[in-house]
Amino acid sequence: MTGPLAGVRVIEFAGLGPAPFCAMMLADHGADVVRIDRLGAAVGSDISDRDPTDAVWNRSRRGLAVNLKDERGVALVRRLCASADALLEGYRPGVMERLGLGPEVLLADNPKLVYGRMTGWGQDGPYAQKAGHDINYIALSGALHGVGRSGDKPVPPLNLVGDFGGGGMMLAFGVLAAIINARTTGAGQVVDCAMTEGSAMLMAMIYGMYAKGQWRDERGVNFIDSAAHFYDTYETADRKFIAVGAIEPRFYRAFLELLELDGVLDIAAQNDAATWARQKKEIAARIKTKTRAEWCMLFDERDTCVAPVLGLDEAPEHPHNRARGAFLDVNGERQPAPAPRFSRSKSDDPAPFAKGEGVTAAILKAAAFAPEDIAHLRRDGVVA
Repeated sequence: MTGPLAGVRVIEFAGLGPAPFCAMMLADHGADVVRIDRLGAAVGSDISDRDPTDAVWNRSRRGLAVNLKDERGVALVRRLCASADALLEGYRPGVMERLGLGPEVLLADNPKLVYGRMTGWGQDGPYAQKAGHDINYIALSGALHGVGRSGDKPVPPLNLVGDFGGGGMMLAFGVLAAIINARTTGAGQVVDCAMTEGSAMLMAMIYGMYAKGQWRDERGVNFIDSAAHFYDTYETADRKFIAVGAIEPRFYRAFLELLELDGVLDIAAQNDAATWARQKKEIAARIKTKTRAEWCMLFDERDTCVAPVLGLDEAPEHPHNRARGAFLDVNGERQPAPAPRFSRSKSDDPAPFAKGEGVTAAILKAAAFAPEDIAHLRRDGVVA
């Protein structure tokens, strides 16, 4: 493996959503991630049954299936973790402990191990054992309350804020911070990543503005939540959309000039919220007179903070994304490329999830299992 995380070894317990996304980020940048799939009885959740190994978030790593109801399977995992930098798991609190693979056990085996735990509510607290999904976690953090149009109900922002931003990315940050600390101090630790707290962290700017009286605690009435005419989406003549973010006065002025509305709308009244609704109607009517492509040709000539709203089939083909290599093909499937970019450390291109007899043997051989031991484990159904 190449990349800035080359040499980092991670053991991941198969799951769905934020923990696999964290593992993908680490693997994208060179970490050697081995995923433990369950073999036999469930290990706390049946959700991994719906997690195909060819899912995007499973790319660039190897996996083996282990029977964790067999004490030899538990011993095998402990042996893998003894030489790992980090472990990732996304089960409810207590599941790993009941398997005999909790932090106390594994940190005793490997004092430098970073034990990354991904949950919705956290490892303790009144909700710790409750079921939930992204929409529930961001509801509790205050994030969901602010997304939507004025007078309408909250709108789930896909599952980007809880699962991936406040979950997977936050866990990746926490695990890497703890690995740095372990390499400095020689001591590992548990990283307790809760999506409620991660999504609250993503709301830091909004909470800050609210505390200063610069943000109203209502949907669709603030300058970046769809109320302002200079920060919204508009439908074009061909029933497509453009996204407008002309916040700064010079961009707003250029935007109105290209719309030929600079003599119609009062530029000095840009931030007068009482005029926003009326000005939005004027802008919407003007933008409906041309197609998205026609508007983009105009707006691309000047800095106006306007961009086309692209669909999933369009975004990879946009000239800017193509020039940057923002998307790539993995096993015939279009996927987002690893991000961010590094000037010196070039990572390998993502590869499909690898499993099978040869992969299992290679993982166990690297952990110093003898060929005859591997054969016995396979024969007895401890590994697939």
